[in-house]
Formats: sequence, structure tokens, C-alpha cells
Amino acid sequence: MSEQNYRDLRREYEAGELRRAMLQATPLAQFQQWLAEAREHHPDDATSMTLSTVDAEGWPEARIVLLKHCNEDGFSWYTDSRSRKGQALAAHPRAELLFYWRGMERQVRIQGEVVQLPAEHAENYFNSRPLGSRLSAAASVQSAAVADRAVLEQRIEELKQAHPQDDIPRPDAWIGYLLQPRRFEFWQGRASRLHDRFEYRLLNGEWQIDRLSP
Repeated sequence: MSEQNYRDLRREYEAGELRRAMLQATPLAQFQQWLAEAREHHPDDATSMTLSTVDAEGWPEARIVLLKHCNEDGFSWYTDSRSRKGQALAAHPRAELLFYWRGMERQVRIQGEVVQLPAEHAENYFNSRPLGSRLSAAASVQSAAVADRAVLEQRIEELKQAHPQDDIPRPDAWIGYLLQPRRFEFWQGRASRLHDRFEYRLLNGEWQIDRLSP
């Protein structure tokens, strides 16, 4: 197969700018401002984030998950702890989140330690999900090999018959995670690749802000 050459594919970034005077005092406030703007412009995918982990053998892995809530404590999502990401976090409970809002030419990276949320958080959120989502979570051991789709569909039918009132129980392994940030980076694309980048680092309980070279 011949080489595929993408070196000439490029575009300018001209959607905005990010100056030091524009930054909020805390990274959470800055993130919430940008997320609100992203939801206004691109509501379908604004809370999509890449979750990057490292497995027990040191191999990096990344996948898209959905942010479910964020506050001063951190950034949360829910998943099956038996999944590859769950196993990776059990081995190395550190991760990085990446938000990319293409139309606004912005990205945010958030790095920190990861802990499990209390079980009642997972229970409350699980029960708030649509029936189909609850069935899929209960019928699947995420990331485990399965013979074919028919196996999963059969499990869902069995769950429906066992729970005609739609009271699907939350699997014990389906839990919530909280990333406790230690570092944020806010990136705004700029013309000629002279991008604006600002880093918030937690030092002695205070957030230090530095402009980074593009």
C-alpha cells in the first residue's frame, strides 16, 4: 500500500483568543464558563471527554466518556469497574481528561488522582437513566469478549422478563469515579499556530497560573 501523505492538510485557527486578563481566578470557574459556551454552540457533544489511563503493564489507553457532574471536589463519570478503564484505574488511580470543542477551537486538559464515588451516587444516577441504558449496563460485562450480539440481546430479554416493572438492579460493579484535579491546561487555537495556552497548577493549596509556549 502506498504512503498516505497528509502533510498539506492544515487550516488556520481564528475563532478567538485567550488573554491572562480573561481568565477566572480558579480553573473550575474557567472550565464552567467554557463548558457553558460550548453547550450553547455545540450542545450534543459538549460534555464528551477523552479519558486517558495507563494499564497494569504501563500501556496507555484512551476512550471517550461523558462528564456527569463537576464541582470543587472534581470531575465525575460512571462506568463498569470490570472494564479495561476500570482495571487500569485499579492498577494506577491517576488519569487525564481531555475536552475538545472543535467549532470553538478550544481544548481543556485536566490531570489528577481518581477515587471511587460512594455507592449511593452510582445508585441514584443509575436509577435516573433511561430503561435501555440500564438494561445494557446490567446485561454486559464491559470490555469482556462475547460470542456475538445475539448473546447480549438474549440477556436483555431475560432481564426484561425478570423485571417486568422495569426495576433493573444496578450491578455492583457499575460505579462512579471522581478525578481530583491537580493540573488544568486551557488551550485556545490562534492564527499561525501561535496558540494561547494557560496552565493552572495546585501548589500548597493555591492555584498558580502560567502562560505556556504554544
